[in-house]
Amino acid sequence: MPHRSFRHSVCRWCYPDIPLPTLARSVRALGLDSIELLDPADWPVVREHGLTCAMANGTTTISDGFNRLEHHARFVPTMIERIKACAQAGLPNVICFSGNRRGLDDEQGLANCAIGLRQVVGAAERAGVTVCMELLNSKVDHPDYMCDHTAWGVELCRRVGSERFKLLYDIYHMQIMEGDVIRTIQEHHVHIGHYHTGGVPGRHEIDETQELNYPVIMRAIAATGFTGFVGQEFIPTGDPLAALEAAVRRCTV
Repeated sequence: MPHRSFRHSVCRWCYPDIPLPTLARSVRALGLDSIELLDPADWPVVREHGLTCAMANGTTTISDGFNRLEHHARFVPTMIERIKACAQAGLPNVICFSGNRRGLDDEQGLANCAIGLRQVVGAAERAGVTVCMELLNSKVDHPDYMCDHTAWGVELCRRVGSERFKLLYDIYHMQIMEGDVIRTIQEHHVHIGHYHTGGVPGRHEIDETQELNYPVIMRAIAATGFTGFVGQEFIPTGDPLAALEAAVRRCTV
C-alpha cells in the first residue's frame, strides 16, 4: 500500500504469538515496509523478507534514561555503539527514553538529558542515524515518565541542537496527556522523526470504537511533507493480521 509521503511500519511487541519470520512474510504481503522496535539479532530476519526496521531498540529503558547524570556513563557509549550498528545495517532511527522522574525536577531532567544526548548526536550525525526520544503518557501507562509532554520534548530538541535528534510522537500517548494532536503536529513537525498509532482508550484497534479520527490525522502528517515512517502500535483484540491490514488501510490517505 504505497503512500505518496510517509511509509508504513508495525511494532513487533504487539504480536508476541506470531514468530518473527511469519510476521515478516505477512507484513510484506500487506505492503508494509518495516517491523520495528527490534534488537540487532532480529534485524537480519526482517531484511531477509525485504523489510527494514524503521525504529531500532536503543539501550535506555523507559524507567532509566538520560535524565540522570549517573546513567550517562552507561548509556552514552552503548547508544553510540547501537547507532554505529544501525548505520552498518542501513537502519534510519534508534529509540531512546528520558527515564522516570523519581522526584527529579523537570527542568533539571531536561538539562541532564541535553548533556547526555549532546555526547551522542555527533556519532548520529556521522552515521546518518536519527535518535528519537519517545513521548509517553504518565497518566495511564507509564507513571512518573518524564518526557510526557510535547513542549518538554521540543525544548529538549532545541537544547540538543542537532537534526539527528528528534521526537517519536506517539499519537495514543499524547492524546491521553494533552490532546490537540493535529495542531501539535502542524506546529512541531520539524522536531518529529517518527509516529506511532494506537486506539484511545485502551490502545486497541484504530477503528470506530475509539475517539481519534486517524485518516484526518494522517492527512495532517502528510501535509507537513513527512517522508519517514508511521508505526502501528496497537494491541489487536481479534484477528491480528486483519486488524493490521485495516489499520494500514485507514492510515493510507
